Amino acid sequence: MPQPMDWGLSAPYLLAALLGGYLLGAIPFGLLLTRIAGLGDIREIGSGNIGATNVLRTGNKGLAALTLLLDGAKGAAAALIAQNFGPDATVCAAAGAFFGHLFPVWLGFQGGKGVAIFLGIALALNPLAGALACATWLATAALFRISSLAALTATALSPLYFWTLGQAQLMQLSLLLAVAIWLKHHDNIRRLVAGEEPRIGASGPR
Repeated sequence: MPQPMDWGLSAPYLLAALLGGYLLGAIPFGLLLTRIAGLGDIREIGSGNIGATNVLRTGNKGLAALTLLLDGAKGAAAALIAQNFGPDATVCAAAGAFFGHLFPVWLGFQGGKGVAIFLGIALALNPLAGALACATWLATAALFRISSLAALTATALSPLYFWTLGQAQLMQLSLLLAVAIWLKHHDNIRRLVAGEEPRIGASGPR
């Protein structure tokens, strides 16, 4: 019979994983890259979001792709590094990175909406579940040409993918992160319901 976790011994390590993940996730790649490229402050462009979708509104597709890659990579890195210290540390680091991206201390806790880092985390935690989430995003985006709808669909179905693969703890984590993403997309959801959400490549808030 497995022994119960000794929280007195484990808590410092889990806290360290959470904090380390947060600091990694809080790196605002979208803001840094646009400034380095001489495009100004991304928070003053389009929706003001620091994520790849808003970086695309600068007209620099390469920079948007790099932002997407780096935002996903920082979530994946946090999870993969923490895997050396056990599943609980992995969950803490992944959650820390995700919420660090959403609420970075350096930017007054005003960060991105979490889609890229969510997909990066999912790919690191379980490549098949992550691939299914990415495929869901791509299929929905191709069919409806609406980025936010693709994000909401992919994140809503991700807990089901983890559950189907028999990973209850990761299902619970992905459900928590998906709820946070849906809350961050409240304006997008309102526009979707009203039929006013812009399509990919069109002007308007994202």
